[in-house]
Amino acid sequence: MTDRKSVLLRLDPAVHDALARWASDELRSTNAQIEFLLRRALADAGRLPGRTGPMRPRGRPPAASRSGTSPPPHGDDQPG
Repeated sequence: MTDRKSVLLRLDPAVHDALARWASDELRSTNAQIEFLLRRALADAGRLPGRTGPMRPRGRPPAASRSGTSPPPHGDDQPG
């Protein structure tokens, strides 16, 4: 993964709350929603650099990739 820049961003609390609600609706973090909107604005203006990496997919990664192990196959968790 590429290095990420940290940026301090001061927002009106109402703007932050609206972004957080929108992000939740889209299954993104507030940070990811801000990055998504900035990338879209840059692309619309023709200013998104070609070397820009892809956005991470929305939502949480599957449980197997979060824990590093695979979940048990279906049916193996029931006595039988």
